[in-house]
Amino acid sequence: MQVNADFEILVLDITTKDLSASCPTMKSLCLGPFLAVSDPVSSRAFGGHITRKCFPKQVHFHSRSFVFSSILCSATLSVLPELEEKQIFDGEKANLLVRDLRKCFDSGRTKSYEWRVSQLEAIIKMLKEKEKEITEALYKDLAKPQLEAFISEVSQAKSSCSEALKELKQWMKPERVSTSITTFPSSAEIVPEPLGVVLVISTWNFPFLLSMDPVIGAISAGNAVVLKPSEIAPATSSLLANLVEQYLDNSAIRVVEGAVPETTALLEQKWDKILYTGSARVGRIVLAAAAKHLTPVILELGGKCPAVVESDVNLQVTARRIIAGKWACNSGQACIAVDYVITRKEFAPKLISALKEELEQFFGKDPLESKDMSRIVSSNQFARLVKLLDEDKVSDKIVLGGQRDEKKLKISPTIILGVPEDALVMQEEIFGPILPIITVDNIEDCYSIIKSRPKPLAAYLFTNNEQLKKDYVDKISSGGILINDAVIHVATRGLPFGGVEESGMGCYHGKFSFDSFSHRKSVLYRSFGADSSIRYPPYTPEKEKLLKAIISGNIVQIILALFGWS
Repeated sequence: MQVNADFEILVLDITTKDLSASCPTMKSLCLGPFLAVSDPVSSRAFGGHITRKCFPKQVHFHSRSFVFSSILCSATLSVLPELEEKQIFDGEKANLLVRDLRKCFDSGRTKSYEWRVSQLEAIIKMLKEKEKEITEALYKDLAKPQLEAFISEVSQAKSSCSEALKELKQWMKPERVSTSITTFPSSAEIVPEPLGVVLVISTWNFPFLLSMDPVIGAISAGNAVVLKPSEIAPATSSLLANLVEQYLDNSAIRVVEGAVPETTALLEQKWDKILYTGSARVGRIVLAAAAKHLTPVILELGGKCPAVVESDVNLQVTARRIIAGKWACNSGQACIAVDYVITRKEFAPKLISALKEELEQFFGKDPLESKDMSRIVSSNQFARLVKLLDEDKVSDKIVLGGQRDEKKLKISPTIILGVPEDALVMQEEIFGPILPIITVDNIEDCYSIIKSRPKPLAAYLFTNNEQLKKDYVDKISSGGILINDAVIHVATRGLPFGGVEESGMGCYHGKFSFDSFSHRKSVLYRSFGADSSIRYPPYTPEKEKLLKAIISGNIVQIILALFGWS
C-alpha cells in the first residue's frame, strides 16, 4: 500500500490470491484496515458507492475516482465485490459544463434584473432556513464556535446579499457621462454588462463566506457561475453543493467538488473571469492557467499583516482587539489576521501582560479546553505550526502558551518575544495562533521592518497620535489599513477588499463585487444631423485651423476660424 498525501492518492496492491484468501467466496470485502489507513489521506476517499466490476490484480483508488458505500454489519464493513468506476470530473466534463453554462448565459437568462433578484432572494432564504446546518458544517471542519461562525460567515453573507438586493437596480443603471464639442451633438453612457461564465475557487479558513460572497457578486452582475469549494473543509463543501442544487438555478449556477484533479480540469477551460482565494503559490498557478486564455483574474492572497502598537494606547482595549484579530479570528487562520506586532522595547512587557490577562478572560486558564477557539484545520497545518514553534531560534523565545494537543488539533495562544528575523516564523505567513512581538527603540522604525517584506493584505496601527496615523497611512502600502482595531474593516461594505503585489490583485465586496464581475461598456449616441464636412477629406488649411480651434476648446479661436480671421 502506498499513500501520497500531497496528491491524495491511495494505491492498494491486491492480488487475486490475497482476495481469495481473505474472502474465498468473493461475496464481500472487509475494508476496516483499508479505511483506517485512508483516513489521514482524505476522509472522503471512501464515501459513496461501489460499481459492478471485478477487482483487477492491482486497483488504484484515487481520492475522487472510487467511493465506497456504507453497508455495515456488526463486526465488519462489507461491500459487494463488484466495482463500478465513478465518473471522473476531467477536462472533457469541465468543457461540457462550461458549454452548458455559456449556452444558458447566451440565452440572456441571467442578465435580467428579475433573475438576479430571484437568485439573491433564494440565497437569503437559504441562509435563514439552513443557518444551523451551516454552523454545524463549520464546526465539523474547524470546530468553529457557533457564534463566531454566525458573525464571521453567515451574517456577513446575509449582509452582502441584502446590500445587493437593496442596491442592485441602481448598480445596473447606465451611468451618463458628458461629451465633448468634437462629437456635438451627442450623448454618452457607461453600461455595466455581465462578463459571462465565471469561476470562483474558494478556500478552507472561512469556507462558507469566501464561497458565497464572490458568488453573490457574480450573480448580482448577471453572470453564470461555477463554484469550486475547498476540499480541506469537506463538510462545508458538501453542504454548499447540496444547498446550491436545492435553492439556486442550476442551469446557471453550479458547484464542482474535488481536489487538485478537478481544479486542474476547471482551470484548463476558458472563463470570462476567475476569482481565487488562497496561497500565493497556488495563485501563481491560477494566474498562469488564466493567461493562456487571456482571462482576467482576481487573486485574494495574504501575507504577514503587521500591527504596530504605540505606548499611548488604551492598553486593555488594544489587547482585546488584537486578540479579536488573532486568536478569536479562527485561531489566526485568516488572511487578514494579525501576523506579528511591533512595539517599543520598554512597552512590550505591559502589552504582553495585558494580552495574557485578556486571553485568560476570553479562553480560560486552559485554552486547549476552550470551546470558544477554533481548532487547526488539519494535521498537516498543525505539524507546520509546531515546526515553527520548535525551531531552535524560537523555542526559547516563547513567553506565553506553546502548549499543543495533536489529537484535538489545538495549539494554545502563543506569544514569542525577540525572535530573530531569519526564523521561519518571521519568513512565512503564520496562519495560526502564534504571535511574534518585535521590539524597537523608536516606533518610526516600524516602517523599515514592514517595508522589508512583501506588501501585506492588511496593516494595523494602534495609537492616539494623529501625526503617526497620517504617516502610517502615507508610508505603508497594503491591501487595507485599519487604525485602532483589527480585521473589522472587511465588514465595511463601502470599502473594497483586496491585496496589492504579493497579497493579491483586484478587489470585491459590495459594489466592488458587482464592478469586478461586470464590463463597463462605453456607448456614444449620435444622430444623422449636424454632419460637418470638417472631419472629411480633402483636408484644407481652413479645415485644419477650425479643427484645431475646436479641439483646443477655445471659443474665441473657433469664432475667428469660422469667419476666416485667424
